[in-house]
Parts: sequence; C-alpha cells; structure tokens
Amino acid sequence: TSAARTGGGGLQVHRDTPENNSETPFEFDAVNKKRADAIMSIYPEGHKRAAVIPLLDLAQRQNGGWLPISAMHHVAEFIGMPRMRVYEVATFYTMFMRNPVGKYHLQICTTTPCWLRGSDEILKAIKENLNIKVGETSQDKMFTLSEVECLGACVNAPMVQINDDYYEDLTEKDMHEILEDL
Repeated sequence: TSAARTGGGGLQVHRDTPENNSETPFEFDAVNKKRADAIMSIYPEGHKRAAVIPLLDLAQRQNGGWLPISAMHHVAEFIGMPRMRVYEVATFYTMFMRNPVGKYHLQICTTTPCWLRGSDEILKAIKENLNIKVGETSQDKMFTLSEVECLGACVNAPMVQINDDYYEDLTEKDMHEILEDL
C-alpha cells in the first residue's frame, strides 16, 4: 500500500533529511504539554509506558500530521522509555506517518468491500481532481493520497478518510464536491 511509501507502514529505516533528523528541535508546546501531562495522569505508576500511542499521536498532530524522529525522541524522554521501544511502536502502527504529508491526508480504502462498491472510481476521481498519484503529495503541500487497508466502515463502502473525518457511501460526484470544498 502507499502507506509504506508515505512512511506509515512497511519496513522503516530512518535516513536523516533536513526536516527529519535528531537535531531538529521538538518538544510539546504549552497546550500539548498540558495534554501530555493529563494523558500521563491516566496511567498508574509502573504503567506509564502505555501512554506511548496517545503521546505519539499528540506529537504527530502538533507537527502537522507526521512524526519526525526528534518527536519520537521527545516522547521517549517524556515517558522515560528507551527510544527503541518508541521506534517499535511508531513503525508498527500505520497511523503514524514517518514522512511529511499534506494539510489534507486522503486515505482511500481499496480492500474488497470498498473495491466491490466502486473504490476504483473514487480513486480515479481523486487522482483527476488533485493531479497526484497514490503515495504522492501535491506540489502545494495541501494533499497527500494514500491507499490503505480496511478503515472499518465496510457497511458504508466505498469510503475515504481525510484527516480525522470519514466520508462514506461515496460516488465520484461526491468525491469531487468534497475535494472542491476543502
């Protein structure tokens, strides 16, 4: 799937880039520091490491939808967890994007239920409208298109997730209208 190409799945080998290296500063801003503290308070002593997923998600949201290695280092330090354990979590779950994504991250499900109900046509509409292929980000950095495995809305196939929002029972016309409204 394209999740592997956009840094959300598959084998992950970190290669430093100007925007993604351990020297790039990252720490929770004041608002997210309070959120992180609140998240940590939910977990009892001896089980604070269980907060790794919500803290990685918080870091990713603060960083514009993707998770640089410096954010993983900050989460590891914040929890008191070895960096390698944080890397294991961040590279296992496809929800964590290891490379920059556009302002709008479109994830289209193309597994059997969605495919049977027309996901190929929806994907074609997205490609035509945005002029990008699966795994690419538009030149203006507004849109990234990923093909994903089941998003859990099979009964309302075909569907697309754009950032945190689900769009279900789609037609090509619907998809064009949604993209025009963004």
